[in-house]
Amino acid sequence: MKAYQDGLAKFEASDTQVFGVSVDSIPANAHWAQELGVTFPLLSDFDRKVSTAYGILNAERGFANRATFVVDKEGKIQHIEEGKTAIDPSGAAQACSRLQKH
Repeated sequence: MKAYQDGLAKFEASDTQVFGVSVDSIPANAHWAQELGVTFPLLSDFDRKVSTAYGILNAERGFANRATFVVDKEGKIQHIEEGKTAIDPSGAAQACSRLQKH
């Protein structure tokens, strides 16, 4: 999340809203946001409905796998990164930049 915070200007320049979703509670997300210095919203998926709908819930272990989704203004997923590459915001930033040009 820190890398996304550090690259926030790139997303804002392409008219993009960044937010994080975690299966942690609202208080836990608030703690992490403060500790990491994150200014974008961290949303709680404590009931795991979002992570289930997006196909990233590891139900056996009770957590969501790391993933980044770029969703366009019509609500269509345009870009997905999963696993270790989801930590690096450059792919998502490029996808947002491409969407802005269309």
